[in-house]
Amino acid sequence: MLCGGNESLKPESEIEQEIRSLEERLLDRRVRSDPDLLGELVAKEFLEFGSSGRTWSKQEIIDALREERGARFTISDFRARLISPRAALATYRVLAEPESPEPSRSSLRSSIWVHRAGRWQLVFHQGTPSGPK
Repeated sequence: MLCGGNESLKPESEIEQEIRSLEERLLDRRVRSDPDLLGELVAKEFLEFGSSGRTWSKQEIIDALREERGARFTISDFRARLISPRAALATYRVLAEPESPEPSRSSLRSSIWVHRAGRWQLVFHQGTPSGPK
């Protein structure tokens, strides 16, 4: 269970739902293209190991996502669990279906979220290309 300052304790299943909702927001085109919305979700010390093999900082990922071509993302096999009283690890699979004639891509994803000042923020993310399930 999580204790966040003056918040009441939350069961891990509720935290898993919160984290999934945040991950889904990060896959939403409106959020991905809005630096202010992304800036709220992503911590200043954010680091990503992208599925391309590139490393991204917070500002680099914000800039890159503004230029991203559209795709529809589907999450499956989602799981989030606490790794400390104020940190959660999310793991899941994403199917990205581009709006262009490019083929669909599947990747395994992992994220670390920290709970600060009453909200969750993403501090680390990794995407690893994968074949079909």
